[in-house]
Amino acid sequence: MSQLRSSYLFFYNLVQASGWALSLFRILSSVSSSKSTTAAFSSAGQLICLLQCLAFLEVIHGAVGIVPSGVVLPLMQWGGRTHFLLAIVRQIPEVQELPSVFITFVAWSVSEVIRYSHYALYCIGSSPKWITLIRYNAFIILYPIGVFSGEMWLMYQALPFIKKEKLYADSLPFSYYNFMVVFLFCYPFLWLKLYLHLFKQRRSKLGKQEKKKRS
Repeated sequence: MSQLRSSYLFFYNLVQASGWALSLFRILSSVSSSKSTTAAFSSAGQLICLLQCLAFLEVIHGAVGIVPSGVVLPLMQWGGRTHFLLAIVRQIPEVQELPSVFITFVAWSVSEVIRYSHYALYCIGSSPKWITLIRYNAFIILYPIGVFSGEMWLMYQALPFIKKEKLYADSLPFSYYNFMVVFLFCYPFLWLKLYLHLFKQRRSKLGKQEKKKRS
């Protein structure tokens, strides 16, 4: 059973790492060819939406105990990103060419290539120290860039379009515009919980490496 679990997790993480690497390649290729950041969504948006939907499996992994991550934090991250992608970026064409989309997608892609590659190698017992160091240090820069320069900036830029088009007015019993204003205010505090959790993981993982090195 343990071997089957490891094989499944290796395959899942390999698929995600490959998908995010492809999305990063598409984004950078579009920038290289057009000399502009406006094509980030058109070049990789659908693939990123697919990968993000697939990532719901990580919530299930925590719920059934395949991995020790639990449910709450993976669900928070998955829910925040999925809402950003499917409810805002995909539904509002006017924001799809903004620089904030490019910043978000690049930050996500780089961080996920690192994260999933580390997990995939860990599943087969061959994760080198250098990728562990990158995994537990790169997020310190990539996460704030993705959240503040990318996600929050774009959501703020989307507010006028949400208000003008009365987005989801026919399907929600409340004002989505008002919800987004409150959500934007709360977003940094929700993100901080995830960010501090990553620092806790960093201390744990790198601390173990340091102990092994000393022994």
